[in-house]
Amino acid sequence: MVTATKAGRSGADRDARPGATEGRRSRGGMRESGVDRIFMIVVYLLLLTFLAVVVVPLLYILASSFSDPNAVSSGRVLLWPVDFTLRGYQVTLADPQVLSGFANSVFYTVVGTLISVTLTVAIAYPLSRTDFVGGGVITRLVVFTMLFAGGVIPTYLVVQSLGMLDTRWALLLPQAVGVWQVIIARTYFRYSIPIELVEAAEMDGASDLRVLWSIVLPLAKPMLAVIALMYAIAQWNSYFDALLYLKSDDLYPLQLILRNILILNQDGGGLGATEALERQQLADLLRYSLIVVSTVPVLLIYPFVARYFSKGIMIGAVKG
Repeated sequence: MVTATKAGRSGADRDARPGATEGRRSRGGMRESGVDRIFMIVVYLLLLTFLAVVVVPLLYILASSFSDPNAVSSGRVLLWPVDFTLRGYQVTLADPQVLSGFANSVFYTVVGTLISVTLTVAIAYPLSRTDFVGGGVITRLVVFTMLFAGGVIPTYLVVQSLGMLDTRWALLLPQAVGVWQVIIARTYFRYSIPIELVEAAEMDGASDLRVLWSIVLPLAKPMLAVIALMYAIAQWNSYFDALLYLKSDDLYPLQLILRNILILNQDGGGLGATEALERQQLADLLRYSLIVVSTVPVLLIYPFVARYFSKGIMIGAVKG
C-alpha cells in the first residue's frame, strides 16, 4: 500500500509538472508579449516622429506654393494655403529659363540613367562570373575607388582635357558609374541568378551576350529597377557638376536654376515686377513653387519601382 501510494504520488507529480511548466511558459510568454508590445509601441512612436519630421516641411512647402505672396513673406502660412492662388506656378511655368532647365533635367536624368545602368551591368556581370580571370583583383580596385577618389580638381582637369567642358557630356559621363550600384548588381548576378540556367544556355550554344540579354537581365528586373531609381534620383538632384562644368545658361539643369533662386536670391529674367517689395515677395513664392515642380517627377516615378525596392536592395542578404 505504501509503495502504491508513493507510486501514485510520483505519478501525480509527473502529471502536475508538465502543467506547471506550461503555466510558467505561458506566463513567460505573456511577459514576452508584453515586452514585444512595448517595443512595437516605441517603434511606432519613433516612426511617427520621423514621418512628422519629413511630412511637415513638405506640407509647409506645398501650402506656401499655393498661398498669396504677401502671406508667404509675412510668415502667415503654416500647413494650409492662405489666400489660395496659382500665381507662383503660373509665373514659374511661364518663365523660359525654368522650362529650359526642366527639359534639361529630364534629358540628363533619362539619358544619364540609361548610360549608368548599361555601364553598371557591363561591369558587374563579368565580375559576378566565377570563371572570369582576375575578377577578384578588379573588384578590389573598383571598391578602392569608393574609399579614395582623386578629388574635384583632378576630375575637372580630366573633363577639361577630354573637351567636355560646357557640354552635356560633362554631366553624363564623369559620374556615370557608382561603386555601390556595381556591388549590388554583382551580388545579385552571382547569388540570385541560377547558374544552371547560364550553363544550360551555354551548352545550347548561346554566347555571353545572348545569355546576358535573354536570361540574366529578364530575371534581374528588381535589381535593375533599384539601381535605375538610385541613378535617376542622383542625376535629377545633381547641381554641383553643372556648377563646375557648365557656363551656358541653356544647358543648366533645373536644380542649378533652383539653387540660384534659393541661395543667390536670383528671381530670373521676366519673373519679377518693377517694385522691389513685390519682386521680393514673388521671389519667396517662386522658391516654394520651384521646389514642388522639381520634386513632383521623383514622386511620380517612385511608386512604380517601390515594389521592387525592398526585394532588390536585399539581394545577397540570405544565401541558399
